Amino acid sequence: MEGLGGRSSVKRLLTGAGPLALAALLVGTSVAPATAGVPQGGSCSGWGDLVTCRADDKTTSPGSGGGGGQRESQPSGGKKGTSKPKKTCTTSRLPDPPAGSSLWEGHDPSEGGVYVRRCLGAGDAEGDTGYSDVFWAGDTPPEETVDPEVLAQEAISKMRLRGPQIRTTPRAGQTGVVGLPTWMWVDPSPTTYGPNTTSASAGGVTVSATAKVSKIVWSMGDGRSVTCTGPGTPYDSSYGKKPSPTCGHLYEQTSAGQPGEKYQVTATATWEIEWQVEGSSEAGEFTQAQQSQAELAVGELQSVGR
Repeated sequence: MEGLGGRSSVKRLLTGAGPLALAALLVGTSVAPATAGVPQGGSCSGWGDLVTCRADDKTTSPGSGGGGGQRESQPSGGKKGTSKPKKTCTTSRLPDPPAGSSLWEGHDPSEGGVYVRRCLGAGDAEGDTGYSDVFWAGDTPPEETVDPEVLAQEAISKMRLRGPQIRTTPRAGQTGVVGLPTWMWVDPSPTTYGPNTTSASAGGVTVSATAKVSKIVWSMGDGRSVTCTGPGTPYDSSYGKKPSPTCGHLYEQTSAGQPGEKYQVTATATWEIEWQVEGSSEAGEFTQAQQSQAELAVGELQSVGR
């Protein structure tokens, strides 16, 4: 990737440092070994947290993904989003580094300045979550356009959405009985059920996003499934053998012969995520699925002879 001024850009993995933090790193005197991934055909150097990699054209330092559980994300309704949005970048000038710094790329400080371009969203390589370019330019580079969908995805990533917190009767360690109602419910929290609200900003644009679970599909392990549009009703001993009024199931066969002699239950929550550009009518939606698993042992009621 070519930087302004006709020289190769200097790339590093995005760590969330703002321009002032980057400036503090530029004037540091302690030299630390580069620890970021070295791009193929490139090399790395830097001070402290500012580890830069000089890359060949279209080469980037590798990023990293993560997140527990299984997730499937897709846009739904409103302004269409994408699972791999284009980058949103903003550019700002950094305080001048010391004269003679390699960041001047051989130029005199009077000839221009050192800038940082911060990009959110998908990087050039699979798995990148974002990066920054530090480069010299003789003229002030133009501000890039901010893509609200990228900011929406950035806000969603802060939520750390997970699968539902499963609760059932029979409870863990207990054995249910064929023909007796099984109750299913979840413990709501911002990360497992919602609502969960966060925001992200770049280039003077702020996007707020709110996520909440719209339904949970329970795969009961016996070939049948139950769809519940709420968190379910927690069981209490006072309910006795009554079926759940909101989310329940009735096993007709024991779990004998199943893996571990238990039914493997999967609860798949559908997260509906709405985003809005603050001060604007621009908005959209995303849908994301998160799963959790549990096991249920189901046996037969044993009669006792006299």
